Amino acid sequence: MGPLFYVIAILGCGEAETQCEEVAVAESRYQSLESCTSATAAAMAAYGDALYPVVVAQCRQAGAPAARLLSRDVDLPEPPMAQPLRRASSPAARPAFTRL
Repeated sequence: MGPLFYVIAILGCGEAETQCEEVAVAESRYQSLESCTSATAAAMAAYGDALYPVVVAQCRQAGAPAARLLSRDVDLPEPPMAQPLRRASSPAARPAFTRL
């Protein structure tokens, strides 16, 4: 048995009851699960344009089959917090400037 290393599998997921499909495997190899996991954001940036509603990066041992994952099992990120609307101030409320 050769050395153990991890790869990042890119999975494309469709609707809730369908199984995610392996779209690609990143070329980089990682010696620990932690280092692989920390590289998933960069992998998503590189492979995030796959034509699926949801794209997932998943670390796994090299040579291991892709995990069976259903779309409904994917933890989606929370939507960003909405920024409160700021209203423009009226001209009377703006500070006056003098020309030099």
